[in-house]
Amino acid sequence: MEILNNLALGVSVAFTIENLMYCALGVTVGMLIGVIPGVGHLAAISMLLPLTYYVPATTALVMLAGIYYGAQYGGSTAAILLNLPGTPSSSVVCLDGYPMTKDGRAGVALFMTTIASFVGSFITVIVLAAFAPPLANFAVAFNSADYFAMMLLGLVAAAILVQGNPAKGLAAVVFGLILGVVGTDVSTGLQRYTFGFTFLYDGLNIVAIAMGIFGVTEVVANVGKVIQIKDDKKITFKSLLPTRRDIKESIFPMLRGTGIGTGIGILPGTGTSIGSFIAYAVEKRISKNPEKFGKGAIEGITAPESANNAAAQSAFIPTLTLGIPGDAVMALMLGALLIHGITPGPNVISDSPDLFWGLVISFLIGNVLLLILNIPMVGLWVRLLKIPYPILYPSIILFIVIGVYSINYSNMDIVLVALFGVMGCLFLLLGFEPAPLLLGFILGPLMEENFRRAMLLSRGDLMVFLERPVSATFFAMIAALIVWSIVSALRKKRVPVSAEY
Repeated sequence: MEILNNLALGVSVAFTIENLMYCALGVTVGMLIGVIPGVGHLAAISMLLPLTYYVPATTALVMLAGIYYGAQYGGSTAAILLNLPGTPSSSVVCLDGYPMTKDGRAGVALFMTTIASFVGSFITVIVLAAFAPPLANFAVAFNSADYFAMMLLGLVAAAILVQGNPAKGLAAVVFGLILGVVGTDVSTGLQRYTFGFTFLYDGLNIVAIAMGIFGVTEVVANVGKVIQIKDDKKITFKSLLPTRRDIKESIFPMLRGTGIGTGIGILPGTGTSIGSFIAYAVEKRISKNPEKFGKGAIEGITAPESANNAAAQSAFIPTLTLGIPGDAVMALMLGALLIHGITPGPNVISDSPDLFWGLVISFLIGNVLLLILNIPMVGLWVRLLKIPYPILYPSIILFIVIGVYSINYSNMDIVLVALFGVMGCLFLLLGFEPAPLLLGFILGPLMEENFRRAMLLSRGDLMVFLERPVSATFFAMIAALIVWSIVSALRKKRVPVSAEY
């Protein structure tokens, strides 16, 4: 009965005119960003983050979330029609989606990816509503030592599980932690790393950092790229209809993909891309005809798409209930909460039930809107790919400058965007992942606060982190992650040597 009352509260919040408008805005912008390769949902969320200053916290989160999972829907459109993934997680859809287009089955591929995305999102929203409150109730018993250990686990996982060198991921996390302590120390009132600049007394602006390392970097990285569209792909209503065999072969892959995506999304530092690739690999492994994958297998698009969107939704579970962001997008969501004075963690559900349950219901509304937007408007989304990059990207830079300036009306915020844009480009050239930096920046102050509180309560005894079962378990998981990372690195080094003999 309690969950029905909570869902009724969510319906009353989500179905207000303001929240419906911002939900529609978020999913539409997400679709647009997802279709256009190279822009990315991180850049879009960073650009629209200043808009959240002027709306309630629930409305802000509804819009930002809509951009996130809307981009997951849109990313598959260009991947299927033009072999150009709009988002990194939709790259795997190219493997079978584009061959289906060449076989004249583009409509079926688009329809089935939309249905798979909806199924993955819908089931995961039910999981979110059912399991998030019990998890939050369990986390209420955590003390400062437990929170510090849990946040440290999230950062270590984000550093180790990056695509590339874990050492570079760890370096990015540490740099993010350093950026997080810039400003006035709330305990002592001393200025740290401000170098005499008064605009740094309140700390670095999260919007400036996000816009610089994601927005500006994405624009610079895609300068000079040209998309050739030879002809329009005519998608008729009749061409959208799948056969019975398509439906039969998609049901269980969608369910398996949803399960994989839900589990992957809950883990910190993973993101949606890993879930998509694992779902594809599982389907290929268990298939009776694995040779058909890469040649237009319907399971090759439905499984990763359902996993992709399930991971996008389930990532909100640790973010809202524990205050631990799973990836950079969730870190921005936490930033939006902090901007509105809401401390992320298990008390969010009890202290702000309208925010949590309104967001849950908005997920359902947004996914229904995406069904309406996706299929009938395929032609419009494809035409967006014809926008010349010399027009598109300068416009994005203009929106970034206007957005960051509108927050504090400070010229220094624009300078910070430029500086972090240069930093983001250096990260790209050197092979560093920028996402761990943002996670370190968001979690750094929270970790410091909990570490200090734990030290005060234990009178400086570091053993407090190992004496409590919860924090000791988290530290054991951290040790296991580090050992696994070292063993994996050693195995990779041995492979080339053995191959020579």
